Amino acid sequence: MDVDLRDLELLHATADAGSLTAAAERLYVSQPALSQRLTRLEARLGMPLFDRKGRRLIPNSAGRRLLVAARQVIGELESASRDLREIREGRGRRVRFAAQCSTTFPWLPPVLRAFREREPDIDVRIEAVADDAPIPALLADLVDVALVTKPDLQMDRVSLTRLFEDEMMAVVPTAHPWAARTHLTARDFDGADLVLYDFYDQKRIPSLPLPIPVGARPGRITTMPVVTDLVVEMVAGGQGATVLPNWVAAPYAASHDLALVRIGAQPLTRTWYCATLPGPRPPHLDAFVEELTTHLTSPRSA
Repeated sequence: MDVDLRDLELLHATADAGSLTAAAERLYVSQPALSQRLTRLEARLGMPLFDRKGRRLIPNSAGRRLLVAARQVIGELESASRDLREIREGRGRRVRFAAQCSTTFPWLPPVLRAFREREPDIDVRIEAVADDAPIPALLADLVDVALVTKPDLQMDRVSLTRLFEDEMMAVVPTAHPWAARTHLTARDFDGADLVLYDFYDQKRIPSLPLPIPVGARPGRITTMPVVTDLVVEMVAGGQGATVLPNWVAAPYAASHDLALVRIGAQPLTRTWYCATLPGPRPPHLDAFVEELTTHLTSPRSA
């Protein structure tokens, strides 16, 4: 694909600003020059990237797809520039942390409070990683510490500290027929509508097995971004059941009138780990890992 960084910056600025005039101001170029650059980019790609709605330029399907790549590339370059600036200025001591499969972090403030009592001068950054896959990000030195549970082909290349077992639960409205069940079987899932995180989309490569009993044949599966609030709102609105870790789902039960139901006669569990690169760690990373391990191996966390 004949696309360079200046093209991605053009796309990103125009999508955010909504017009070439505003985008040109952000990029410190003239509007005619930016218009010509967009015309040449669309000609090289053989398709338009924006639809005009009144005076606004709105990314079309092609533009939205390329915009995903643009934001990832630009965001990563900005992150790298920030890291290099910190290293140059002697401020490279920080903790970059990522958590897998979770957008709810009620357990994190106690970890940070305890860590900052020990290391008050160390910055902590919560990082979002591509495809909810922190192991590759760890190996690429994009994060320092990761909370992981999903299997990864490269897990043998990192150091894993076992934290706790967490039970996967079916989540439904309290008026749902499942809510009165002690546990669910594979047959209960036959024909059931499910709302799941998009890493369970079976068209993705790689995709994860569905978090339901082997042999179940669900009905419609709606996949959504890894935004727990969004999935919970869909379930509370009657759009299907979901399956979430107990520690993620439990805070929503009362506020959204939801029931959490066991899957299988025996708990369906998975193990959470703290992942770091192998070998000696700087003292501040050791301190962060110790606080994370202390708080997440307590009975309250599991």
